[in-house]
Amino acid sequence: MIKELQLRILPQEAANEQSLKKIVARETGASVSSVEAVRVLKRSIDARQRTIYINLKIRAFIDEIPTEPEFESVEYKDVSGGKTAVVVGAGPGGLFAALRLIELGFRPIVVERGKDVRNRKKDIALISREHRVDPESNYSFGEGGAGAYSDGKLYTRSKKRGSVEKILNVFCQHGASPSILVDAHPHIGTDKLPRVIENMREQIKKCGGEVHFETRMDAFVMKGNEVVGIETNNGKCFMGPVILATGHSARDVYRYLYDKQIEIEAKGIAVGVRLEHPQKLIDQIQYHSKEGRGKDLPAAEYSFVTQANGRGVYSFCMCPGGFVVPAASGPRQVVVNGMSPSTRGSYWSNSGMVVEIRPEDYTSLMSKEDMTVSPDSPLALMAFQERLEELNWLNGGMKQIAPAQRMNDFVQSKLSADLPVSSYTPGLVSSPLHFWMPEFITSRLREGFRTFGRNSKGFLTNEALMIGVETRTSSPVRIVRDKDSLQHITVKGLFPCGEGAGYAGGIVSAAIDGERCAEKLVEIYGGAAV
Repeated sequence: MIKELQLRILPQEAANEQSLKKIVARETGASVSSVEAVRVLKRSIDARQRTIYINLKIRAFIDEIPTEPEFESVEYKDVSGGKTAVVVGAGPGGLFAALRLIELGFRPIVVERGKDVRNRKKDIALISREHRVDPESNYSFGEGGAGAYSDGKLYTRSKKRGSVEKILNVFCQHGASPSILVDAHPHIGTDKLPRVIENMREQIKKCGGEVHFETRMDAFVMKGNEVVGIETNNGKCFMGPVILATGHSARDVYRYLYDKQIEIEAKGIAVGVRLEHPQKLIDQIQYHSKEGRGKDLPAAEYSFVTQANGRGVYSFCMCPGGFVVPAASGPRQVVVNGMSPSTRGSYWSNSGMVVEIRPEDYTSLMSKEDMTVSPDSPLALMAFQERLEELNWLNGGMKQIAPAQRMNDFVQSKLSADLPVSSYTPGLVSSPLHFWMPEFITSRLREGFRTFGRNSKGFLTNEALMIGVETRTSSPVRIVRDKDSLQHITVKGLFPCGEGAGYAGGIVSAAIDGERCAEKLVEIYGGAAV
């Protein structure tokens, strides 16, 4: 007999399969020995009250051995003789676009400006060790995209745009733990994701597709108003319609589109800092206990949002048991991001704490700067990002050392006399963020922090550290496309895709958009192989 049950139980009762078997026996009247297996289908934590509960949906196998697979696999065919499509970028948008093209019989040619995911890791290490940023291989550029070495969280609100379940199953098929199908906030982990990405790449190659690293798209090959291929930095041309999935930091691509008068528009972003607390403090706050989480609960997360003077202030990309990492992608930049390993076992937690920025805010943000880009330019907010990252670099000492300030000192507009130990390995320097960051941002952060501190006692504290600056929450530009065909509104054969095009906001939503772009490309360019 197979029976599905909804359970609301204590953490220690949900700790392992043996204890779950006892629960099943209690709920069904079966003997413990007859419960052959228990498969968790959905899991979430209810920490709203002092007593913490685990909500579970389970499938119990009573006097029956489970034969069904833990995840659904996709069949990928040999497309060696198929029509070609070019995929620019090997982040989640590009990789999932390529895999979907294979499902539909097209042969993808994937070009990636950065290195493969393993060699990329060496360049990332040099950022911390030698303060050296390779503009083609860093946290933003390289196989796996920005998410490969900055956390690997897999939850999204974009459920109306495509199948989240399909994306998670594909991850499982390529080596991710099936637990991501279960958890309310699935997470692969920065330590586990690279292997999954490698398996996806090998799948593409095994099916007859191509993957080219250290190959940057420099120009489109045009035939009238249609993109028919790309030119690259190493002199190679690749022909076919183009899925452009270059990520939110490919500023050279935005400039190229602007120069070629291929329509783009400014898009709202969010800008602020990385806020780092001791993880134990967050556990104490979220689990309402001086002891913290104990042995049966995971590192606690939080999510805060409020309004301050007409703009949203909110936490972003919260990383429990994680690290703050240097995310610059070029010279004269200091940018920070967060990540967590699969264990989420570090001493710290961190989150982006950001303020909503709209295109019309550009003039206020740049009021003390020489505006080299006009307020009505589609590149205006990108110019603001660049200037703030440069200011951060200058205030950090022109290395990858990041300016930082204790949280309560910032709220009180005080310079921090010293700084707590941090996970940010390039190093920190005490700096008055309240003084040199734009008032538009700092005033709203102060108000937001006071609100969050009132709502969660202990959150606003000098034990917490603000590290500047968080600017890469999303693309500052939208590459405008037709909502039905997903092609650019004026250029045929060009499918702007994912986070870099302004149509996604994370790994899963980018992957969904990659699949959608692939489907539309095949719908428009399908037919016999040539």
